[in-house]
Amino acid sequence: MAIAVVRAETFYLPPPRQPAAWDEVPPAERVFRWAEHRQQRRLVPPVGYLLGQQAYARINHNRWVADCPCGSAQVVTPADPRMACTECGLGWIRLVFPEDPAAAEALIADELPHERNWWHDNDPAWDRPAESSDQVLNGMVAETAAAAGLLSASRRPSLAPLIEEASQ
Repeated sequence: MAIAVVRAETFYLPPPRQPAAWDEVPPAERVFRWAEHRQQRRLVPPVGYLLGQQAYARINHNRWVADCPCGSAQVVTPADPRMACTECGLGWIRLVFPEDPAAAEALIADELPHERNWWHDNDPAWDRPAESSDQVLNGMVAETAAAAGLLSASRRPSLAPLIEEASQ
């Protein structure tokens, strides 16, 4: 049985004696109820959205999460694509999920849960590793060899005719 990627509705669970009280709470707002119960502090969800603000959702160690500009993060869900920060009080912002969240989850399903990570291609916070000059050089050598047919199953007997044609 596959381990499902954790979403807000399965992460922010009610206390054992209050399950029915959370049924009517939208998944994005459950973090406020959860923080109130766990941290013993009163939190009121904001009203309305901050216009022009958005954050990218990503899968981090098998959980859908989004980061607040203050540095805090929370578990989120594509079923309710919004987030408001319980730490700094940032109002509701729109979350950007992939067009097909299930496909992103399936893409990483074969990894161990702690290695399941997925980033949105447009997320500027994704710190993709820079290619080293060796990687670029090796890639260029491989591309050149492939273009010459050296890496294909049908190898040419000689490149000399091609070189002569190109030099004329």
